[in-house]
Amino acid sequence: MGCSAKQYTDIYDANQALLSGDRSAARQALASAELDDAFAADYGLNLNRVALPVNVADSFRCGVPTVSTTMALVVNDTFAPTARLDERLPQGVRFMSLGDAMRECPQLVTPHLHVADGDPLTQLNDLLVQDGVFIYIPRGVRLQRPLQLVNIFSAPIDLMAVRRVVIVVEEGAEGKLLVCDHTQDRSRRYLGLQLVQISLADGAAFQLHDIEESSPLTTRRYSLRCRLAAHSSLRLSVSTLSGGDTTNDIRIDLDGDGAEAVVNGMAITDGTQLASNATTVRHHGEHTHSDQLFKYVADGESRGEFRGSIVVDESARFTEAYQTNRNILASDTARMHTEPTLEIYCDEVKCSHGAATGQLDPQALFYMRTRGIPEDTARHMLMEAFMADVIDSIGIEGLRERMRMLVERRFSGIADARCADCGASTTTCVSSTLDKNYD
Repeated sequence: MGCSAKQYTDIYDANQALLSGDRSAARQALASAELDDAFAADYGLNLNRVALPVNVADSFRCGVPTVSTTMALVVNDTFAPTARLDERLPQGVRFMSLGDAMRECPQLVTPHLHVADGDPLTQLNDLLVQDGVFIYIPRGVRLQRPLQLVNIFSAPIDLMAVRRVVIVVEEGAEGKLLVCDHTQDRSRRYLGLQLVQISLADGAAFQLHDIEESSPLTTRRYSLRCRLAAHSSLRLSVSTLSGGDTTNDIRIDLDGDGAEAVVNGMAITDGTQLASNATTVRHHGEHTHSDQLFKYVADGESRGEFRGSIVVDESARFTEAYQTNRNILASDTARMHTEPTLEIYCDEVKCSHGAATGQLDPQALFYMRTRGIPEDTARHMLMEAFMADVIDSIGIEGLRERMRMLVERRFSGIADARCADCGASTTTCVSSTLDKNYD
C-alpha cells in the first residue's frame, strides 16, 4: 500500500497529537490517514516511559522457551535483557536494545534502519518507536544456539506498543531467531505495531520463526522487510496459534544472484478471529529461488486471508519461484479469501502458484470412524496431519515437537495453547524503564 502526501501529513499530525496528549485529535488524524479500524480504539501509548509492573513469570508459560536458546524479552515496547546476556553471546555478536545500539554503535545500525517503501504502517512505526531490538552477527560467525525474543503485553490499561527489530547478518554469518508473542492480562485490549527489518550480506544465512499466542482482544499489525544479497538464504515461518485480529505483511527482496528464500506459515482460527497474511517476494538477481507455503484451518465464524505475490524482474533470469496456499473450513460459517498472483517480466524462469479451499474429506472421516475413532478425535487428527509439512519446515531443533504439541492442544479446544511446564525461573517484577536484569 502506497502512502500519499496527505497520509504522511495525517500521520505526522497524529504523532504530534499523541505527544501533546490529545488522543481525540490523534484518533481523527489516524482515521483521516485511512490506515485501519484497529487504531480507532482509545489505546494508551507510553510516550513518557512510565514504569509498568510486569510479572514476567506469569507470562512465560508458553511451552516454547524450554527449547535451548539465548533469550531476551520485550515488555510491551521496551527491551529487557536476561541476566548475563552479553556473556552468553559469541564475541562481536550483539543482542541488545535498539536505543542503546544507536548510542553505542550507530555505524552498525543506521545504514539498515530506514524503510523507504511508503507504507503508512512502517511510517507510523518510524514516528512512534522509542525502543526495540538490535541483532548483529559479524562476518563469518555461526551461532550455535538460537536466539529467542519473547514479546509480552501487560498493562493496567488498554495499550498500544510500537516495536522495532533490526537484524544485520554479515558476510558468511549464520543465525536463528525464535520470536514468541504473548498476552499476560487477557482482559485488556492491546495493539502491537511491529516492524522487523532483516539485512543479509553475501553468503549469509538466517532463520526467523515467529509464533503468536495472543488473546482474542489483541490486535497485531506486523510488517517484515528483508533484503538478501548474493548467495544468501532466508528461512521464515509465521504461525498464528491464537489471537484476535492479526495482519502480517511480508516483503522480501532477493537482490543478489543465487539468493534463496523459503517462507512458510500457518493460521488456526476460531470464534470471530481474523488471520491475514500478505507476502511479496521480488526476484531481482539471477538464479534466485523462493518457495512459499501457507496453510489455514478456520472454524466458527473466523476469517482467513492470504494474498501472495511473486514478482520476477527483467534482470532475474533463471529464477525459480513457487507459491502454494491450502485451506480447510472447519465450519459452515468460516470464510477464507485467497489471492495468489504472479508478475513475470523475464523469460527463462520456472514459476507456479496455486490455492485450494475446502472442508475435511468426508470419506477419510468415515473411514476413521469405522475404525472406532470418535468423530471429534478423527477431525483433530486430520487437521494436525494437514499442518504437518509446515511444522516440519521449522529449522530449530526441539521446536518442531513443541509446535506439534501446541497445535494438537489448539485443535483439542484449548484456545490458550500455553502450558505450565516452562521451567522459567524468574519471578521478578520488571518495569518498562529497563533498569533491571533477570534470569
